[in-house]
Amino acid sequence: MNAAFLISLKVLAVDIPLLLILGTSLGWLLARRRFPGREFVHLLVLLPIALPPSVLGLYMLILLGRAPLIHDLGLLFSFPAAAMAPLLPALPIMVQAARSGFLAVDEGLEDAARTLGSGELSVFYRVTFPLARRFLLAGLALSSARALGDFGVTLMIAGNMPGRTQTLPLYIFSRVEALDLVSAHVAAVLLTFVGIASLVLVRALEGKSHERLA
Repeated sequence: MNAAFLISLKVLAVDIPLLLILGTSLGWLLARRRFPGREFVHLLVLLPIALPPSVLGLYMLILLGRAPLIHDLGLLFSFPAAAMAPLLPALPIMVQAARSGFLAVDEGLEDAARTLGSGELSVFYRVTFPLARRFLLAGLALSSARALGDFGVTLMIAGNMPGRTQTLPLYIFSRVEALDLVSAHVAAVLLTFVGIASLVLVRALEGKSHERLA
């Protein structure tokens, strides 16, 4: 179980920064930019929420196994695949939270900052980001929890190899298959504890953010 726990932590170490960067960028793009096909892009981003994990896993399996250049990287059934697998189902949660946060920011405040001579990056980091931070933190908590608990997509493209790609959800599955319910229960409790701890941490950060903005 220790190996599966460490692999899950490594997956989160890779996915959390990617969720924050990609989710925030896509959320801002969908909230603040008008371009042809924006609604289609929004629909495409949210589609993984509506699709079963087996369907997502199948498409990723085909992409990683048959697409030119990508196939040559040999990502299938490796740790990189285990890290990539949770991103697809978790990213829409972060994107939607970021989009809602940026839509909630009063554009008049941003315009006021621009009239005072602030550039676009300065406006984003000093005005937009702090005001949308609560949404971003909530989205990061939910999407990280979704990534931590991913099972179906990870199983299909990374496999269930102990010490290499076996995360905690896959470990629980293996223990249940072996009728070792005690070990499965211990891992399930640990997984639940990690999820709760991450949410408590985010709530604490939100509280500090409110204090600074008050």
